[in-house]
Amino acid sequence: MGNRVRRGRFRVDWRVPTYIYETTDLTKPIRNFEVKQSVHDDPLESDPETGEAARRIISAGYNLLIRGKSVGPCVGSVGSH
Repeated sequence: MGNRVRRGRFRVDWRVPTYIYETTDLTKPIRNFEVKQSVHDDPLESDPETGEAARRIISAGYNLLIRGKSVGPCVGSVGSH
């Protein structure tokens, strides 16, 4: 069904995560890009569009606010309850 807005709700497919990558060639401006991949896929070694060397960025997690509730891990939430 994909991502759709339906009657005020946003449907998200959680089965395939989006990973953030950054290029690593220091002679060029560093760029970030996102790729949807299975958790079973190996990390990319290059940008699929340009071929530039790249690495996966480890992010701090996510936090969604839905109707007054917090869903998912949040930086600083461990041990604060």
